Amino acid sequence: MKPFEPEIIAFCCEYCGYAAADLAGSMRLSYPTNVKIVKVPCTGRFDVIHALKAFEAGADGVFVFGCLEGNCHFEVGNLRAKKRVIYLKQLLDECGIGSERVDMYNMSSAMGIQFAEAAHRVTAKIRSLGPIFSKSKG
Repeated sequence: MKPFEPEIIAFCCEYCGYAAADLAGSMRLSYPTNVKIVKVPCTGRFDVIHALKAFEAGADGVFVFGCLEGNCHFEVGNLRAKKRVIYLKQLLDECGIGSERVDMYNMSSAMGIQFAEAAHRVTAKIRSLGPIFSKSKG
C-alpha cells in the first residue's frame, strides 16, 4: 500500500506569499510538490468558499500565505483574510474535519527560506493527520 501523500492548496498573495515561493524556487530550495500554489492579488480576496471548494475537490489542507501584518499592499487585506481563516477553523471543527487543516502565514517577499520551511511543516502536519476522506477508487 502506498503511503499517504496529502494534497495541499496554498493561497498566496501576489506581492508577498507568491513572491516568497518564487524566491524559494530561485534559491533552489526544495519544498514538497504536493503544495499547489494559487496566486491571488491579495489574501483579502481569499474567502471561506474557496477553501471549502478545495476540500470538496480533494485537498487535505488549505493554507493562506499573505503579507506581514501592517504591510499589506492593499492596507487591510491580510487582516480580512485572518478573520476568514479564524472563521473557517471554527467551521471545520464544527463539521468534524478539524481546524488544524487550515492556517495562515504572514511573510515578506524576501522570506523564501521561511516559505520552504512552512511548506515542509504543513505537509508533515497534514500527512500526520491523514486524508480527510477515503480516496479509494471504486
